[in-house]
Amino acid sequence: MSERETLLEFPCDFPIKVMGARVENFAQTIVEVVMAHDPGFDPSSVEMRPSSKGNYLSLTCTVHAVSQAQLDDLYRALSGHPMVKVVL
Repeated sequence: MSERETLLEFPCDFPIKVMGARVENFAQTIVEVVMAHDPGFDPSSVEMRPSSKGNYLSLTCTVHAVSQAQLDDLYRALSGHPMVKVVL
């Protein structure tokens, strides 16, 4: 299987935005998923923004990506998580 073409040069820092309902443990759960794919991820670097009505929470996690496969696996893990509504 060949590495598909990408405009990214690895390694690089890559921001991923994750949105979900503003529920208890959402941020902690997302950090755990991210750390499974980037063990060196710093949880204190997460940027959190509530929606205007406060029902949803947006997290921006900047990961240290070493390959397109790593990013693809992380994206799949996040987008398939039951607490997550959207991954950008």
